[in-house]
Amino acid sequence: MSAVIEEPAVVLAHGIGGREDLPLPFDLVLQGAAVALLVSFLGLGLLWRTPRFRGGAAGRPLPVWLQRAVDGAGLRWLLRLLALVAAGYVAVAAIFGPNDALNPAPYAVYVLFWVGLVPASLLFGPVWRVINPLRTVHRLVAAVARVPADRGLLELPAWVGYWPAALSLLSFVWLELAVPNGDSTTVLVVYFTLYAGVHLIAALLFGDHWFQRGDGFEVYSTLIGTLAPVGRRDDGRLVVRNPLDGAASFGLAPGIVAVVAVLLGSTFFDSVSGAPTWTRLTQGLSVPEVLVTTPGLLVMIGLIAVTFTAATLLAGRLAHRGRAPVPRLMAHTVIPIIVGYLVAHYFSFLVFQGQQAFILLSDPLGNGANILGTALRGVDYSLLSPAAIAGVQVVAVVAGHILGVVAAHDRAVALFPRHQALSGQLPLLVLMITYTVGGLTLLFAA
Repeated sequence: MSAVIEEPAVVLAHGIGGREDLPLPFDLVLQGAAVALLVSFLGLGLLWRTPRFRGGAAGRPLPVWLQRAVDGAGLRWLLRLLALVAAGYVAVAAIFGPNDALNPAPYAVYVLFWVGLVPASLLFGPVWRVINPLRTVHRLVAAVARVPADRGLLELPAWVGYWPAALSLLSFVWLELAVPNGDSTTVLVVYFTLYAGVHLIAALLFGDHWFQRGDGFEVYSTLIGTLAPVGRRDDGRLVVRNPLDGAASFGLAPGIVAVVAVLLGSTFFDSVSGAPTWTRLTQGLSVPEVLVTTPGLLVMIGLIAVTFTAATLLAGRLAHRGRAPVPRLMAHTVIPIIVGYLVAHYFSFLVFQGQQAFILLSDPLGNGANILGTALRGVDYSLLSPAAIAGVQVVAVVAGHILGVVAAHDRAVALFPRHQALSGQLPLLVLMITYTVGGLTLLFAA
């Protein structure tokens, strides 16, 4: 049978690896993952006695000529215009294209944009901050309205923090995972029209700083981009740095715990809702599906928020840190875990459905066009075997948690008294082992 086969109408939720595709028994994989975290914790306790990550002060500067090229107005405006054209292209397809599974808009949104931002941000940093079409439109609207684009009309209160971004992300993952017709072009057009309107009005009021705190997609890209090998120091220099230095530099504003809870909890819920047990429990209910999936999504996000907050507060209490905002100070330690789950959950989805996206984008209006030269191609499923997918899923999840343990240990030795740094981390270790075992179980149950 040829490896190039026709694409099903239903967009897959995540990877297709299963327990039977693993090179080792699944129970042994779980035990090995837990042991790896425990050994990492003990090794760090013995060998890592002082903080090593300097956050925004770390990094080796890149050549000045390279920084000038990257920061040049010409390159940045070119990228912004290309992003604006791409967004317009997808919008035209959504509004005027076929109203069926051949419309490329859902693939462009959920595959190339939402999932594609992960590798793009991991490689190049907070790319969405640079090319965000809403920023470009805001500059134009602000110029016409004679409103200062950078300052706006009001000052954004500090207490707002990342809460608007958390709500923005919650609205999107709800659309993706809880709304039965979330891939409908009509629904997508309405959603993004409202999304753009809300954020443009907010940016006119508070200036373009709003996007750094309020635009969920920009915060999503920035959070993941902290793990990029190239980033910016606090002095503005473009540097090569340890990715965990980048994670340690992420902002500590209010609402950051909510952001990481939404991202991690929604990924967990995607696994839960794809598991056979969930299907058995929900398929016989007489209520609309959205009334089941919405509470399920909120409960999973709430569970992540509560367990992380409780573990970090307990860690602070054990280390006698008093009223220090330990959950916010430790929030960056979840970034590698989030990225690990995103890679495990969606990388094969991006490889396979990404091909389908470009096939459909070549004929956006369904009139037989072949603009990109890809309309007549098929999806090549031979690129990844189920065994390879399963292996990458395990490695991504375990590696993400090990890096999380490293980040947590470094922050703990910086925050806690030396003789209490190790004991203060015990709640976090238990939490991360729980996340690892629970996450792998959910991932391979789906």
